[in-house]
Amino acid sequence: MRTEEVLSGLGTGVWRWAAHTDGVVLDAQAARLLGLPPARTTVDASVVRARLHGVDYIELAGILDLALAEGTLAEGQLRVVDAQGDVVRTVRCRMRVLEPAREERNEIVGTVQEVVEPPRRPADAGRPLGTSDWRLSREAFLLSAGRALAEARSTDQVLRVAGSLSMPGFSPDGLVVFAVEGDALRVIGHHGYWPEEAEPFRTIPRNAPFPAAEAARTGRAVYVTGRDEYARRYPEAWRFASALRRRSWAFLPLVADRRTVGVWLAGFDEEVPFTPDERSVLTTVARMLAQALSDAHVHESERELAEGLQRSMMPAVARVPGFDVAARYVPSGGGLQIGGDWYDVFALPSGQTALVIGDVQGHDVRAAALMSQLRIAIRAYASEGHRPDAVLARASGFLTRLNAKQAEDPADARFATCLYLQADPVTGTLTVARAGHLDPAVALPDGTLIIHPSEGGLPLGVEPDQEYPLSEHRIDPDETMLLCTDGLVETGGHDLYSGQARLGAAFGATLGAGLETVADALVDAVNGPGSYATRGPHSGRSQDDIAFVLLRTAGATRGAHPESERHMYLPVPQSEQQRISDARHQLRSMLYDWATADQIDAAELALSEMIANVMIHTDSTASVLADVTGPPGRRVLRMTVADADGNLPHRRHPGEMASSGRGVLLLQQLADGWGVEPRGDGKAIWVEFREHGAR
Repeated sequence: MRTEEVLSGLGTGVWRWAAHTDGVVLDAQAARLLGLPPARTTVDASVVRARLHGVDYIELAGILDLALAEGTLAEGQLRVVDAQGDVVRTVRCRMRVLEPAREERNEIVGTVQEVVEPPRRPADAGRPLGTSDWRLSREAFLLSAGRALAEARSTDQVLRVAGSLSMPGFSPDGLVVFAVEGDALRVIGHHGYWPEEAEPFRTIPRNAPFPAAEAARTGRAVYVTGRDEYARRYPEAWRFASALRRRSWAFLPLVADRRTVGVWLAGFDEEVPFTPDERSVLTTVARMLAQALSDAHVHESERELAEGLQRSMMPAVARVPGFDVAARYVPSGGGLQIGGDWYDVFALPSGQTALVIGDVQGHDVRAAALMSQLRIAIRAYASEGHRPDAVLARASGFLTRLNAKQAEDPADARFATCLYLQADPVTGTLTVARAGHLDPAVALPDGTLIIHPSEGGLPLGVEPDQEYPLSEHRIDPDETMLLCTDGLVETGGHDLYSGQARLGAAFGATLGAGLETVADALVDAVNGPGSYATRGPHSGRSQDDIAFVLLRTAGATRGAHPESERHMYLPVPQSEQQRISDARHQLRSMLYDWATADQIDAAELALSEMIANVMIHTDSTASVLADVTGPPGRRVLRMTVADADGNLPHRRHPGEMASSGRGVLLLQQLADGWGVEPRGDGKAIWVEFREHGAR
């Protein structure tokens, strides 16, 4: 006996819903139980929703969301209603979400079976079924529609919600939304009509004898209950409407802020009397739809204005001799979307090239204005031939004076973080000055992302006479340097460590790709549809503007090099001992694919011990250098910590209760080799770890 025969004998129907088409496939039993003709059919999801009690449908949607999150079955009871909204039967529905083969192509399969109601008690014999069910269903429907429309952020989203609306007890099978543009109505969206059917109504003069135009002119709804009435009242419009299968129409003005912004047409394939209850529902939905369209229009106008203003402030990326450069700016999704993030790339009179990345405090028009002024000032100071440290020192004084003039309240003064990089095409040297900004990062040929620490000073505008030390960097031909604002790292609730891991995954996924492709991949990883799947540890952190610049040696293309060398350099000054934690984190990042986890722990402990020795026994900076060389499975990690003190370490014999003196003993036990190298300006301690077998 076939499965279909068994299910049919038990009175159980089977259905399937496809999210990407919004179509529902029903077998004969499922169609019968939902009050449709008992035959296998495919209908729009709105047709099914119109047959279900609104309260039950909303509850079942919540159960389905939980089942989707937990990967379990969803089950619930639903009341099936007729065209008048009265309950005709109760069914039990069980469903499961199928694993999608492609993104945004979820499918739900399920069964539906009638629930046998217990016999009615004598006391209930005179009570009619379904009393007030229609009104309860209407209230549930309006709550659901209002929430969906309130969450829509664009005109397209509002129109998609409008196309999926299903009235309780009567459902329109054709929807059209007109927008008022000058002296005409223009179709901005429709559902249930073929393009050729909507074409005659694409643009309607406001003074035309059409029902939609009348609703727009008078601000009053127009209800047409039958085809004969349509032909009698609007003969000119009937020439086009007569070819359509609709039998009743409702034309409702969309009024927002006492102004008619459009017209909503709901068409029905059966004659509808439009009772007071039905008109009340349609009118309420029209008000919500008008407000949603008005809000979406304001939101889109602000976004377009803000993006145009912000992008007009972003310069074209200048050609950098000896290097390839790509840059991106992505505004966040909040407010006017005008922020203080910026980048700049321009040629210097010396033949070198300047790359600047910065972020002015705040996310408003004033932040954008200060950003524009500061960017121009930095260009001017750089064009005078000043070194990077002098450029930032002058820019800090400029912003301090600007705050004194423009900020009425000292608390309104703004600061800005900034990183200024000067690229020398002859030597390949990258000279960096940093004002409270994120350190540059470098993606190695195998995709590993390593921070290149640089000394820095306070943000611009905090102290007028601040000094900014210089740091020099180099990148190998297959390496890519990243300069970015904090939005690229922290958007989505990430901290510096989890954000760095996310960016590292994006670099690893684009091995061998051009710089523009890598830039697009970074934007998509942080701000694309898939970014919501990798939320960070700080879920409450809001989005921020994103600006970044990528720099690579000209003509180089990153490929997958399994034997690529990895390098890390990090100075740890006595005044910044928190960088010891950064050193440990970067070391683990370098060894992410090391074969033996115990060796990673041992290397981290050895590095901490060597840096701590400098911090405790000297007054100098600890210069940390780590290199990984060799093929996977046989690699060698060499770590060197140098300082300016000439006293060499020696093995001591601490007692049982001694609190120090075990450093050399630890290195001997943990590492495969270690040693001390006297240098003219101090000494360097080194250790080596040899990888013990491949994974």
